[in-house]
Amino acid sequence: MKNQLTEIKQFEDMELWQAAREITRLIYQISSKGYFAKDFGLRDQIRRSSVSILSNISEGFERDGNKEFIQFLSFAKGSCGEMRAQLYVAFDQKYIDEDTFNNILEKARDLSRMMSGFIKYLQNSPHKGKKYK
Repeated sequence: MKNQLTEIKQFEDMELWQAAREITRLIYQISSKGYFAKDFGLRDQIRRSSVSILSNISEGFERDGNKEFIQFLSFAKGSCGEMRAQLYVAFDQKYIDEDTFNNILEKARDLSRMMSGFIKYLQNSPHKGKKYK
């Protein structure tokens, strides 16, 4: 496997960050409508958890070391699980339809798998980041 980090110059270049951005966009879109928009607790919590995914990927990348990056990817992965749980609540309350639920849920599961794969890659990579040269 070629060294993925040498090809990535900024966090915006990362496929997993782009996927997290798309999920966040979708979460804001669905939580701005109907009864979902009026359930302030759930609306705000699911938005915070989706933003947390995006933010932790970004922050981890900017830390310049694999150990810290892995830690922040782990935080992001946890937030992804939290967001998926909240998505179930939104679906159970009929704030979103089944197609919307399944679409976002699958994107979130894919993102979680991507983060797991990237964590494994970083754990085994000889490249340890700028801090650890």
